[in-house]
Amino acid sequence: MAMACRDCGCRAPEGAPAHAILAALAVDDLDAALRLGLLEAAPCAGCAPACRERLQAARDARLRALAARARHRARVARLARLQAEREAVRRAPASPGALPPAAAAALARALEKARQRRP
Repeated sequence: MAMACRDCGCRAPEGAPAHAILAALAVDDLDAALRLGLLEAAPCAGCAPACRERLQAARDARLRALAARARHRARVARLARLQAEREAVRRAPASPGALPPAAAAALARALEKARQRRP
């Protein structure tokens, strides 16, 4: 005997997976709904439109949450990589005798002026 939909009473055998998922969602057991196939399940064609919409809305909400989590993890990884790159640049040993860029530019200008003064 197929599991009946707890909301509309539909007993369509092909809708049993959707009915089980809706039952799990009704008691806020998202883990069970996911184990039962929330992300892949098709709504039961025999159920009332409200039941089909409830299943679709739950699936869409979970997919949005999973996408947001993936974006968050990617952002955290990207920020960690950028921070590591900045730290590597800061810790890079300066070559001996190397001047900071502003000092090197000032020295170059001074040398150029000195060359122009010499006949």
